[in-house]
Amino acid sequence: MTETLEVHRTFDAPPELVWRALTDPSAVPAWFWPFPTTAEVDARPGGRYLLTSAVLTMEGEVEAADAPRSLTLRWAWAGEPEQTRVRVDLAPDGAGTSLRVAHDGFATAEARDDHVKGWTDCLDRLPAWLAANA
Repeated sequence: MTETLEVHRTFDAPPELVWRALTDPSAVPAWFWPFPTTAEVDARPGGRYLLTSAVLTMEGEVEAADAPRSLTLRWAWAGEPEQTRVRVDLAPDGAGTSLRVAHDGFATAEARDDHVKGWTDCLDRLPAWLAANA
């Protein structure tokens, strides 16, 4: 059995800006990691989604993209055998955006819980980037 997580947030920004935060290689490093990062993002099916820092590297491949509504990618930490799937769904919510992250395929509840903390930390930084880029 595999483990799944879901994280939900509502942001005071339109879906197009939240999409940009997820897919613009110059935007992702500003909120996703708490330390210097570079990003390589090609938000098309088969495209690369790579986040690199001095500490961690995440290698992904985009499976599906429907701007500005959903992004699905395979996710793997460099050097680790476990590969998971992330789906981010965006929907208008009044003047803002409802975001849902569904991340599945974890081998253990501990791995899932580590990623809940990671997604929570990252998404907690996103409102500042959205406000600065509105």
